[in-house]
This record gives sequence, structure tokens and C-alpha cells, in this order.
Amino acid sequence: MLKTRIATNIFCFFLLYSVSASAGAASLSDRAKEKRWENQIVPDLFVGEAVKLKADGVDFLAIDTEAATDKAKGGVIVLHGIGVHPAWADVVNPLRIQLAEKGWHTLSLQLPILANDAKDSDYAPLFKEVPGRIQAGVDYLKAKGVKNIAISGHSLGAAMTSYYLVATPDPAVKAFAITSGGPGLPNDPRMDAIANFKKFKNVYILDLRGGDDTDRVKGAWKQRGEVGDKIFGKHYEAQVIPGANHFYSGKDQELVNTVGDWLDKVMPK
Repeated sequence: MLKTRIATNIFCFFLLYSVSASAGAASLSDRAKEKRWENQIVPDLFVGEAVKLKADGVDFLAIDTEAATDKAKGGVIVLHGIGVHPAWADVVNPLRIQLAEKGWHTLSLQLPILANDAKDSDYAPLFKEVPGRIQAGVDYLKAKGVKNIAISGHSLGAAMTSYYLVATPDPAVKAFAITSGGPGLPNDPRMDAIANFKKFKNVYILDLRGGDDTDRVKGAWKQRGEVGDKIFGKHYEAQVIPGANHFYSGKDQELVNTVGDWLDKVMPK
């Protein structure tokens, strides 16, 4: 069954999971904003369990939602877009909750963030903190006995995942759903999502966008599609959800069904 917690119980069940011995390391993420997000979403969290993970000496929020089935099909790490949080109403919550209903153990992570007015390019220095956070999520699921893991990254979260898969890939990660992923910054090897995409190894890829997505996403999706089949063969699949915008507003069910059906098809049984 899905775990549910009222606010008084949530704080009692915070789980500290460490993946780094470098306690006290500095973080460029807006930690005050992360705390404000946490204080806002945790008391109203009724599906899933708030947990604390640690990477590079920094504690950060994650939301653990166990599969509604007796046995989980595998795990899905859900990653948000620019500046938001792991319970964001658009894209993130539908995936983390409804994929759990479909039998997947989901874990939604707080990625490094900046102030609301920050541009994509401002995030470049924060990318060094990304692999540790994603690996903390991977290790957490593995410690729970989840062997086959997929990652779903939306927008900037897709670029961050692309960097992780090149910088510090883990063989437990079998699949990556690029959800409305842009090109990143071609002049920065950390944020060059197209260049990193071409370096993926041993991972199934769903390249998904909305029919009414942004021009930058449409352009990047086309660039990946031009080389995806050649590089990855049957490991690569590109799809479009007609009428969906960048945040899949009003298209939550189509988003979840597309990702869920793809996971059922490609993930090891």
C-alpha cells in the first residue's frame, strides 16, 4: 500500500542516509530556499514519506513512495525542473504518485536550486553537486532492495540527469525518461545536454516532449532524434504527447501512461 503520513508523523520518520564522508562541505544551492520548500510541502504531504538523504555533507529532502502492489516492479527516481521541489504539482507529483500506483517504488529528490529569477546558465556551478544527490537516491533505493532503477528528469532535471549518467553512471540505473529536455549550454561540458546524451551507455532512453512544448525543447528533441536510433538502436524511443505544453497541464494521465507503458516494456522483469 502507498505510505501515508500526517504532518506529526512525517517528522518522526525522517531517515538519514549518508553517501559521503565529507561532512560540512559547502553547497552553492540556495539552502534557505530548500528549507522553505521543505517547510511548505512536508506538513501537507499525504502520499509518500518525507526522508532526508545526504550527499557531499549536505542533507536534502526526498519523498519516498512505495509501490501500491505487493512487489515493486523496480524503482523510479523523479527529478524536477528549474528552481522547484520534489512535490511540484506539474509533472513531478503525477509521476511519483501514479507510477507508484502502477507498481513502481518512486523516490523524488530535491535537486540544487537557486532564486526564482535565476537563469539556466546560472545553474552551471551547481552541477557538481548533482551526481552526489542522484547517487544518494540510487543508493537509497538499492538499500531498500530495489535492483532495477529508472530516472525521469523534467526540463533542467533532464540536463542534470544527463550529466550524472556521463560523470558517475551506476549500473543499477537501467533507463532514463527525458521529459521535455532542452539542449542545455553547448559551451559548458557540464550543461551540454546534447553532447552528454551522445555519451550514454547501457541505458534505455525515452525522449518525450509535448506537442505544444517550447521551441528550445522541440529543437533539442529533434537533435537527439537525428542521432538517437543510430547510436542506441532499440534502446532509444522518441514520443510526443499531442497538445501538451512544457508542464503537461491537463495531460497528467497521458504523461503517466506514456512513461509507465514504456517502463513496463524496457525494464528488466
